[in-house]
Amino acid sequence: METIVFSTLNGLLYGLLLFMLASGLTLIFSMMGVLNFAHASFYMLGAYLAYTVGAVTGFWIAIVVAPLLVGLFGAAVERFGLRHVHRNGHVAELLFTFGLAYLIEEIVKLVWGKNPLPYTPPAVLQQPLFTLWNTHYPALRIFMMAVAVGMFVVLWLLLKRTRVGLIVQASLTHPHMVGHLGHNVPLVFMGVFAVGSAMAGLAGVVGGALLVTDPAMALTLGPIVFVVVVVGGMGSLGGAFVASLLIGLIQTFAVAVDASLSDFLARIGIAVSNRSDLGRITLAQIAPMLPFLILVLVLIFRPRGLMGAREG
Repeated sequence: METIVFSTLNGLLYGLLLFMLASGLTLIFSMMGVLNFAHASFYMLGAYLAYTVGAVTGFWIAIVVAPLLVGLFGAAVERFGLRHVHRNGHVAELLFTFGLAYLIEEIVKLVWGKNPLPYTPPAVLQQPLFTLWNTHYPALRIFMMAVAVGMFVVLWLLLKRTRVGLIVQASLTHPHMVGHLGHNVPLVFMGVFAVGSAMAGLAGVVGGALLVTDPAMALTLGPIVFVVVVVGGMGSLGGAFVASLLIGLIQTFAVAVDASLSDFLARIGIAVSNRSDLGRITLAQIAPMLPFLILVLVLIFRPRGLMGAREG
C-alpha cells in the first residue's frame, strides 16, 4: 500500500509538471499551428531567470517576474523571427525553433556556466506538509500540483468561456475575417506565443526548484513533452492534461515496481526465461522508453491522439 500511495503521488506530480510544459506548447500549436521545438528551452530559461531574480528579490517575486520575462522574450521571438519565417511554411518554422533551442542552451552555458545551480525553494515550501509511513511530503510538491491544476482551469476558461478565446481561435481558422472585424491578427498571434512561452517559464520556476537547474534540463523533459502533446492530441488542452497524468503514472509505477520483464510477460501468458538477457531486464530499466512506446502505438492505432481536435 505504501508503494502504491507514494507512486501515485509522485506520478501525479511528474505528470502535472509535464502538463505545465505541454499546456503552453499545446496553446501555441492549437492557436497558431506552430510546433515550437524551443519550448523546453523557455522552460529552462524560466528556471535560470528565477534563480537570478530570486537571489535579489526572493522566490515569491521571482515566480511572477521570471515568467513575464520569458513571455516578453517569446513575444520578441515571434515578432522579429517567427513571423518572418512563418510565411515559408512549417519546415522553416521547425528549423528556426530547433536552431533557437540550441542558441538558448549555449547562451545559458555562457552566462550561468555548465554546472547545476543551487536553486532552492523558500523554507516554507521545504517544510513537510504531511507525513505518511514516516515519510515527509514537502509542501513544494503540493504547491506545484496546485499551480498546474490552476493553469489548466484558467487556460480552459479563457479559451472556452471568454471573448478573447473566441477571437484567438478564429484568428487561426479565419484570419482575414477577424482582421476585417478590426482585430490585429499579428498582435493576437504574438500574444498567444508570449503567453505560451510565459507558461513554460512558470513551469521552469517551479520545476527548477523541484528537480535540478542545469543546461541539460531542457533536453531531459523536451522530448517527453512532445510525446504528451501527440498522445493527448495535437491542439487538445484536455488531451494534454490526460496524457500528462497517464505518462507520469506509468513511468513512476514502472520505476517503483520491483519486477523483471520476464515476470511481467509471464502474467500475460508469454514465457521468457529469467536467465536470458531479455528476461533479466527490469521494468525500471525500460521506464524511460515507455512514453515513446506509447507514442508509437498511438501514431499507429489512433494518429489523432486521445482527444485530438486537429488532424494532419
